[in-house]
Amino acid sequence: MNHSYLTDEHEIFRKSLRKFLDKEAYPFYEQWEESRLIPRSFWKKMGEQGFLCPDQEEKYGGCGVDWGFSVVINEELERVGSGLVGLGLHSDIVIPYITAFGTEEQKQRWLPRCAAGELITAIAMTEPGTGSDLANIKTTAKLDGDYYIVNGQKTFITNGVQSDLILVACKTNPNATPKHKGISLLMIERDTSGFSRGRKLNKVGLHCQDTAELIFEDCKVPKANLIGEEGNGFLYMMDKLQQERLVVAIAAQTAAEVMLQQTMDYVKSREAFGKSISQFQNTQFKIAEMAADIEMGRAFLDQLIGEHIEGKNVVTKVSMAKWKLTENAKKIATECMQLHGGYGYMEEYEIARRFRDIQVSSIYAGTNEIMKTIVAKNLGL
Repeated sequence: MNHSYLTDEHEIFRKSLRKFLDKEAYPFYEQWEESRLIPRSFWKKMGEQGFLCPDQEEKYGGCGVDWGFSVVINEELERVGSGLVGLGLHSDIVIPYITAFGTEEQKQRWLPRCAAGELITAIAMTEPGTGSDLANIKTTAKLDGDYYIVNGQKTFITNGVQSDLILVACKTNPNATPKHKGISLLMIERDTSGFSRGRKLNKVGLHCQDTAELIFEDCKVPKANLIGEEGNGFLYMMDKLQQERLVVAIAAQTAAEVMLQQTMDYVKSREAFGKSISQFQNTQFKIAEMAADIEMGRAFLDQLIGEHIEGKNVVTKVSMAKWKLTENAKKIATECMQLHGGYGYMEEYEIARRFRDIQVSSIYAGTNEIMKTIVAKNLGL
């Protein structure tokens, strides 16, 4: 499928990435699922080949290319499996905070090693008692000389087990009015005193993606690790959440396309009552419906990506895409599993994993209920 924002250069890059993944990812993915972890060696191989943070400036270890290359990477990683979502989070969600709001010293200290796959990043917003309501987070950071003393807990943190740099949302002014003006962002490093990891969480899906609880007990973080200005953390998150939600939409659309193709291959080969089940009208109608939904979803998504690359304000459309494309992918997962019959419920068929993995897409990066709220507000309701 041709995307309007991609050139021949992007497609050459895609072929190179696919060749790499055919050798380094596809053969090992089920093993990673069983071990519940993607090895750091894979991260380093991705970095060595320029497949991490490609849009970063060359002086910071990137390739200085447009964001279309990141779209290609996210699509191809999703084709391998949804559990690779942590790599997209690293390159396209966490790193942009450093790029946009970090100091020159912070960029030089962290970005080259992030692009090389030597440092794995995470972002810690969600808490045991706070999800979508970010203004009411409880984690505090009290300035004491040249250090912030951080106390609190975070949960559902992608890359939580292996992360070396965690961008943590915390309250530097618990008494601020309105509440969101008291939030700041601190980069907390792996070996920081007072920082520990809680449980490695046992999820329904995304098994190879390490998700964990993080605990901060009088955690001593250098003031030099403050990202941007104190009190502006909420505004920074609202700004960068748009690309995060777009990444989720891209993954959902790609997953839907993969599931449909796998199901079409299956129904053509599976026979019942003396003919392939692809010849039954019900099967044809289901496939036709899914194909139409996917085609329309792709058209909207491609236009949206193009506008995002151009720097346009896409908050409303991104919220629409994250909501509609994830719901569409969940529906398609259900339909595709049904068309696989009993085999769809067997772990040996990929549709079973896809069915599990896609469910969380409507929850993280802001629930779909929150997406509808944003859309309604921006429509002037």
